[in-house]
Amino acid sequence: MTRTMKAAWGGLGVSVIVLGLKFAAYWVTGSVALYSDALETTINVVGALTALIALWFSEQPADANHPYGHQKAEYISAAVEAFMVVATAFAIGREAYFGWQNPRAPETPFVGIAFNAASGIVNLLWALFLIRVGRRWRSPALAASGKHIMTDVWTSGGILVGFALIPLTGWLRLDPALAAIVAINILWSGGQMLRESMRGLMDEASDPETLTDIRRIISENRGGAIEAHDVRTRVAGNMTFVEFHLVVPGDMTVDAAHGLCDRIEAALLARLKDASITIHVEPESQSTGDHGWSDDREGPRQITTGVGIVMLKIYEGGSPPRFRLLSDSGQSFEPRKVTIETVRPSGVWRRFTMTDRGGYMESIEEIPEPHVFTAYLKIGAETYAVDFVKRAQTSH
Repeated sequence: MTRTMKAAWGGLGVSVIVLGLKFAAYWVTGSVALYSDALETTINVVGALTALIALWFSEQPADANHPYGHQKAEYISAAVEAFMVVATAFAIGREAYFGWQNPRAPETPFVGIAFNAASGIVNLLWALFLIRVGRRWRSPALAASGKHIMTDVWTSGGILVGFALIPLTGWLRLDPALAAIVAINILWSGGQMLRESMRGLMDEASDPETLTDIRRIISENRGGAIEAHDVRTRVAGNMTFVEFHLVVPGDMTVDAAHGLCDRIEAALLARLKDASITIHVEPESQSTGDHGWSDDREGPRQITTGVGIVMLKIYEGGSPPRFRLLSDSGQSFEPRKVTIETVRPSGVWRRFTMTDRGGYMESIEEIPEPHVFTAYLKIGAETYAVDFVKRAQTSH
């Protein structure tokens, strides 16, 4: 049994124990807030069971029907749990409404506080553990479970405060009022969980830091390759999928190109751990000659993108040098969706923001000398890498 599955089984056991403590608190007090708290924990138990099933399914090896694995099952589990959290918030809101209409004093409040406090401490420790290991092990299901349980901790905290104040103030409506506040907090948390799970299901790219590392590793280990472009990533559970095109000299042998790809793949795996890497090797004639790329150091770079052919160049016409981006079709882009990052051989990187100049886009920041770097052009979710480096002529 893997460590992730052990954590999921532990989560189910903890949820059952906490559920027993909270229903005991409700049973001795008859409080609407404690009933709402116990109801929320019931969803925790169901969520823990859902996460357990999803984790088991996601760890199954790839098969003929799912050649890329089953990692997305975790995101489905996280989405289901998020929906349950939202449903629980509405259920608690309903109980709070009826409690406000018919307020009554809770029975033996301090005994209920003791049971609720015990459950809150157990939940807090377990939630912190799940959030930490969920991030470390890159498990969306465990991380979502930990965040869900953390909302339960907030619920318990609110209940404890309320029960301490009710005997002192005599305000019976404080009980349902606190339940309503907790419902709003849970609703917000459920929305955040749903947003994160949807990002995974929609094949969101790796975070900017990881993308920068991937580009740097490709650049540092490219050996005799000329350039890399169309670098794309997506994340599914703890697996990162990376694919890009690697341009090599036309006279490089298949064996040499294969060895180069193996070196790049090994370097990426050392950084990403669990990853599937696809490298498309293409000769220089197909990448540059067919598109009319210039061989000079600062000439324009023509790039075939998912939205058509664009031209990226360094413009120095009587002004400080800046990037200019033009589209063959005259298509305009939203400046916020276009960025350029440069990585120099020393590893120093710089980010450039773009603005629309009417007919073309131009970087707001100036380009410092020397103009020797790899430029990563990002248009929406796609990233394209081109070198502004003098290339040796190759014979064909």
